[in-house]
Amino acid sequence: MKQLWTRWLDSDVGHSFRSSPVAMAAAVIALGCLLAAIFAGWVSPHDPFDLTRLELLDARLPPAWAPEGSANYPLGTDDQGRDMLSAVIHGLRISLVVGLASVAASAVVGVALGLLAGFAGGWVDALLMRVCDVMLSFPPILTALLIAGVARSLLPNAHASVAFAVLVLAISLSGWVQYARTVRGATLSERHKEYVQAAQVTGVAPFRIMRRHVLPNVLGPVLVLATIQVSTAIVTEATLSFLGVGAPPTSPSLGTLIRVGNNYLFSGEWWIALFPGLMLIAVALSVNLLGDWLRDALNPRLR
Repeated sequence: MKQLWTRWLDSDVGHSFRSSPVAMAAAVIALGCLLAAIFAGWVSPHDPFDLTRLELLDARLPPAWAPEGSANYPLGTDDQGRDMLSAVIHGLRISLVVGLASVAASAVVGVALGLLAGFAGGWVDALLMRVCDVMLSFPPILTALLIAGVARSLLPNAHASVAFAVLVLAISLSGWVQYARTVRGATLSERHKEYVQAAQVTGVAPFRIMRRHVLPNVLGPVLVLATIQVSTAIVTEATLSFLGVGAPPTSPSLGTLIRVGNNYLFSGEWWIALFPGLMLIAVALSVNLLGDWLRDALNPRLR
């Protein structure tokens, strides 16, 4: 493990990372958010899902440093008396899980269809690209909102796990097109190269050529796109939850917390919406900056 880390630091990508203060700062913030989400049960001072410990008399308490603030709640409490620090950490976990799962699903579907379209060509390529054109004609947030709304109307009493699955599906169906078009363009360039033609001459099956030869050479742009799409998926999930068609109310994500805080914003309880919003900005901005750095680091024309 140490040798791999040392080898990565000595590579061109590692040197680019060490010479970019913005990338290092973004990596620290993104890693901190990820670790806080993974170890939310140990990091958060309270359990926001334990209803037996909620006290309505502690509802809407200001942060500890504000007037009339409580030392037990450094970021204040929400309308149900939940500690905002604990709620933000657990909400970050929900947003990251939904964002990463939707990006993984979009990447798997998009890469598979892009490989098929670029390698097969002909009517298969034309059909898949027309489907992509139709999907691109609709805004991603509108597609996700439509799917999530229809699913919630058909399954009004669905379990929380089913609701999260629907949310991941709604975001994934609006995000696979970028992967498909990117991989299709790279595959069209790779399939005419000598190593692919040599594999075809020796009788290697097309599926094996795509999986063993073409796929490893088109994963660079996919990795960059997936990094950038993580922040987009998190923002999309927060938007859907803010509109009331995202995460269930019993499992509040960052978007749900912002929606709740928006109801009390003009009455003076600013902290209920401010801290979830700052966390959403931090994680989305850090991942976007990492994606921008990775795009430049993997671009041979910029080395």
